[in-house]
Amino acid sequence: MRDIVGQLTVPPAVVAEIEEGKARGVDLPDLDELDWVLVRTPQGHISVPLVTDLGPGETEVLMLALETPQATVVLDDALARQFAETLGLRLTGTLGLLLDAKQAGLVPVLTPVLDQLQALRFRLARHTRTAVLKLAGE
Repeated sequence: MRDIVGQLTVPPAVVAEIEEGKARGVDLPDLDELDWVLVRTPQGHISVPLVTDLGPGETEVLMLALETPQATVVLDDALARQFAETLGLRLTGTLGLLLDAKQAGLVPVLTPVLDQLQALRFRLARHTRTAVLKLAGE
């Protein structure tokens, strides 16, 4: 993944979400072991418009992106993506990263990865799954 993203900056709220998933038995990486992941707390009080439907992870990701003008934001939540677009941020999502990984030869086949994501309750509409697999040549 490092070959695709270079360095990934993650806010503490996302780390907390990962730790919660691990506590529930989901097989997730230990971010401390990945030298290409930097955990950083948003420094300023650049405010993301107050939206009650955004979770702390999405809010902190948007705040970090506002502090890092060249960043590409990785968001899957539809409302958070709308905010990113409104704020003029470059963005991608998990599926975009997976397509990039396939193109770079880091992931040989996407179908089992999508199956695993869906087993973990990643929301993926049937038509979106079909489109992604078509783009991946599967």
